[in-house]
Amino acid sequence: MGTIITVKDVENSIRNIPDFPQKGIQFKDITTALKNPDIFSFVADELFKQYEGKGITKVVGIESRGFIMASILAYKLKAGFIPIRKPGKLPAPTFSKSYSLEYGLNTLHIHQDALDKDDVVLLHDDLLATGGSASAAVELINKFDVRNIYISFICELTFLKGREILGTENNIQTLIKY
Repeated sequence: MGTIITVKDVENSIRNIPDFPQKGIQFKDITTALKNPDIFSFVADELFKQYEGKGITKVVGIESRGFIMASILAYKLKAGFIPIRKPGKLPAPTFSKSYSLEYGLNTLHIHQDALDKDDVVLLHDDLLATGGSASAAVELINKFDVRNIYISFICELTFLKGREILGTENNIQTLIKY
C-alpha cells in the first residue's frame, strides 16, 4: 500500500528561499514538492478533482512553473493547453499585458488565436502572491470573451492580498495558504 499524502505534507515539502530573487522576498520553491512522486501525484489529483466535470475546454498556464501542473490538468481534463509566456517566446501574433510584481515589472503574451468565445478556461499558476501576473493573464483571457474562467494555484500568500486584485467574480482555488 502506498503512502497517504495530505495537503500538510505538500506544504511541508515546499522549500523557503529567503531573499530570492531579491532581499526581503521569501520565495516558495515548489520544486522540492514536485521531485517527490507521491506528492507530485497528490497535487495533480487534488487540483483535478476541483475542476472535473466543469466543462473546461482549455487550461492556460502562466510561464514558467504554471506550465507544469497546467499541462497535466489539461491532459487529465481532456482539454487543450495554452501557454501564457513572457516577451519574445511566442512566434505568432500575440496580445500582451504588462503588470507589476513584488520585485519589478513584466509583460505576458498569449497568441491571438489561442481561445474563442465557446471556451471554458482554467487558468493555473504555481503561486498567488500580489496577483499581478494572474490579473494580467485574466485580462488577456478576457480579450477572447470566453464563457467562464476558473483560476487555480498550488500556493497562496494571503498576506499579499492577491485574491483581492483578482476580484470576487473569479472562482479562485488554492491548495495551500500561507
